[in-house]
Amino acid sequence: MIKKAVTTLAAPPPTGAYSQGIAGNGFFYTAGFGPQDPLTGALATSVGEQTRQVLRNIEAVLQSAGLTTDDVVKATVHLQDLERDFEEYNSSYSEFFKEPYPVRTTVGSQLRGILVEIDVVAALPKSR
Repeated sequence: MIKKAVTTLAAPPPTGAYSQGIAGNGFFYTAGFGPQDPLTGALATSVGEQTRQVLRNIEAVLQSAGLTTDDVVKATVHLQDLERDFEEYNSSYSEFFKEPYPVRTTVGSQLRGILVEIDVVAALPKSR
């Protein structure tokens, strides 16, 4: 298998031993992104705004790989408080995807200082 790392300054840089995105075996995988603004490091306070920033970060990495959210086939979402935040997160999430929606898993997780983290898998065009 050949895998290729993709990086961009338009998304928060890795804070550990991982890549922002990896292309391999016909798919593109992103790291789990938090809601940090890549330029300022600022965090929004609501789960809706944090979800939007996370997805803007993911869009930046997808764009660096020549992809869009239309190419996403799977999303995994971690919410700090699943019961309290699901509806607001889901409303913001739906602004970034259209039917047919990617499959999705949303779970409650202990997150360090953030309300939401998301990673996605996108299908690469056949030409790659």
